[in-house]
Amino acid sequence: MAEQRAPHLVVFTGAGISAESGIQTFRAEDGLWANHPVEEVATPRAWRRDPAKVLEFYNQRRDQVRRARPNAAHKALAALEKQGFRVSIITQNIDDLHERAGSRQVLHLHGEILKARSTVDRRMQYPLPRGGIELGDICDKGSQLRPDVVWFGEEVPHFADACELVGEADLLLVVGTSLAVMPAASLLQYAPLDAPCVLVDPEAELLAPPGVTRLSEPAGRGVPALVRHWSREGRLWLPETVAAS
Repeated sequence: MAEQRAPHLVVFTGAGISAESGIQTFRAEDGLWANHPVEEVATPRAWRRDPAKVLEFYNQRRDQVRRARPNAAHKALAALEKQGFRVSIITQNIDDLHERAGSRQVLHLHGEILKARSTVDRRMQYPLPRGGIELGDICDKGSQLRPDVVWFGEEVPHFADACELVGEADLLLVVGTSLAVMPAASLLQYAPLDAPCVLVDPEAELLAPPGVTRLSEPAGRGVPALVRHWSREGRLWLPETVAAS
């Protein structure tokens, strides 16, 4: 008899899950982004115009990420993986909170702030366990290092990998995203027709597309609640209390 395949939960997380750990989103009215329009710090044009300003901004963000700690939602997803579920996480976030919580399969759509990369060869990446990036820091090919993040106007190199993962889902869990940033927002279209999809977000009633189950809770409450149901039953399903919401 063939071995039964472990249920595959594919999780798509956005800024909302990290915000509960104290990391500001670029839409927030306070914090690092408040006085830094996207056009000034998160586009290729901004980098060409004032690389020192861009580096300083991301050095500040990097410090913020290092101070942050995984919250209950990050920990619940890692715990589910340890129980034998197959959990693949696709995240729009550039922090490492999923990894620090214990998740092992994490795909960063928009890059990782704790890495630098070459400006001439994106495959040349360098971990940043401490400190930041300064003008004059160069890769092995002699070019200036930049943050390993995807800026507005740049291609998303791992999008095809993310689509493939979503296509393998037994259940798709979307957490803390407005589903407004393309192309990531289109990922839901790649889910199998018979795979349920749940959106956990305080604004879920407003944000969820048709056919998506809404759980209008912060990530730190909604995700652990779902994980408790799945852990108890040993399978991925929609509890009545959630499906009715």
